[in-house]
Amino acid sequence: MTEYVIMALSGLGILALGVLVGFLWRKRIFESRVEDIEKLSQKMIEEAQRDVVNIKKEATLQGQDIIFQMKAACDKELLEKKREQKRQEDRLTQKEEHHERRAEQLAQREASVARQEAELVKAEKKNQAKSEELNGLVESQKAALERVALMTADEAKAILLKNMEEEARHEGGKIIRMVEMETKEVADKKAKEILALAVKRYAGDYVAEHTISVVPLPNDEMKGRIIGREGRNIRAIEAATGVDLIIDDTPEAVILSGFSPLRREIARLALERLISDGRIHPARIEEIVAKVTEEMDQSLKEAGEQATFDVGVHGIHPELIKTLGKLKYRTSFAQNVLQHSLEVAFLCGVMAAELGQNVKQAKRAGLLHDIGKAVDHEVEGPHGVIGADLAKRYGESPAVIHAIMAHHEDTPPETVLDVLVQAADTLSGARPGARREMLETYVKRLGDLERIANSFTGISKTYAIQAGREVRIIVNSDQVSDDTAPVLVNDICRKVEKEMTYPGQIKVTVIRETRAVGFAK
Repeated sequence: MTEYVIMALSGLGILALGVLVGFLWRKRIFESRVEDIEKLSQKMIEEAQRDVVNIKKEATLQGQDIIFQMKAACDKELLEKKREQKRQEDRLTQKEEHHERRAEQLAQREASVARQEAELVKAEKKNQAKSEELNGLVESQKAALERVALMTADEAKAILLKNMEEEARHEGGKIIRMVEMETKEVADKKAKEILALAVKRYAGDYVAEHTISVVPLPNDEMKGRIIGREGRNIRAIEAATGVDLIIDDTPEAVILSGFSPLRREIARLALERLISDGRIHPARIEEIVAKVTEEMDQSLKEAGEQATFDVGVHGIHPELIKTLGKLKYRTSFAQNVLQHSLEVAFLCGVMAAELGQNVKQAKRAGLLHDIGKAVDHEVEGPHGVIGADLAKRYGESPAVIHAIMAHHEDTPPETVLDVLVQAADTLSGARPGARREMLETYVKRLGDLERIANSFTGISKTYAIQAGREVRIIVNSDQVSDDTAPVLVNDICRKVEKEMTYPGQIKVTVIRETRAVGFAK
């Protein structure tokens, strides 16, 4: 029992000793950790203090740098302002000097003007006195002459002018009548034969002028696809082609409107391809329009080449051929200009053959005479002058160039070729069915012809016939003589040319009849 107690006590003593040792050990460890923490804290505080010092130094340096930059900028701005002020002061000084010089000059001029005015006043007084003296002498002489002649000076002047005018008209009428009688017999007969032969040997069609094109649609649902979301497709088409796209209640069709037939044709072809393709969006529209435009350039070149082949003219510059092809989509008074040019070329060839002239050259000039109409919307001036410049640029002969310029008398005709092109151009435009006019225009032209003819004295009746291409005038025989009739015709022609616009030419015929009536009883 005692041994157990001793063992228990020794165990307790050992346990107590172990607890004490453990407590002391843990205390030692805690104290060492506390010391480490204190050292770490002290180290962090020292580092923080060093960082604070460094940051403070950097902030101080940056502040000093900013202050230095601001000071430099202020100094620079101040220096610039001083310079500007100096320049302004110099300018003001110069202006003041200039104004002073101007003031001195004005003062000198005013003094000079004053002297001149005084001299002019003196001279005017002298001239006035002389003028009054001369006027008195003239009036006294005029009064003496009026007493002798028993009429005033104005009456004598009017009688003299009237007599001179009547005598000049009478003599002019005789000369005109004599020249006409000498030249008409041969010239009219030959000209009519040549023109009739040329017209008989050529008959061409024409293409009517339109400002709209209709594109058929497979169904009405396609209209919505053409319009697109919020109208983006229709805006893209109009922007790319330059024509107006009209979508209305017309079933299964849209309308293209524009004054340029070439743009309408490009828009029509592009729209047909878009409809057949089915993909209609702005990017696709621009792609198709660009592709159709390239193909159209090739088509224009082919049309020009075909025209030169049909006429039998070779050696024309390629750019001129392409420009000639553009006339396929150009109209004038509802007549297709390319077809008109072919017609003029054939007529020129026929008439040149009859007159023994160069047929190839005549056809060439006739084919190219309206070439300026292909670009007259791009270049200012008459299409004859524009066409002549184009022909000169691309190496055409001087004779052809002058014929192109003279076919509308932008320059006076000088050769037979010039007159042939004029005549063929007039024939092609004036033949029945070649050009279409509105009924109102036709009726107005007839009325204007009769009004102009009736405005002259001595007219009994006036008749506009042959669709306004001829006007026949019956005059009073007691007021218009045979000698003054040609003068009256010439006056009416000049007034018609001045006041009216018409294709071709208008024939004016004055008819004077003298009747003697008697009765046998």
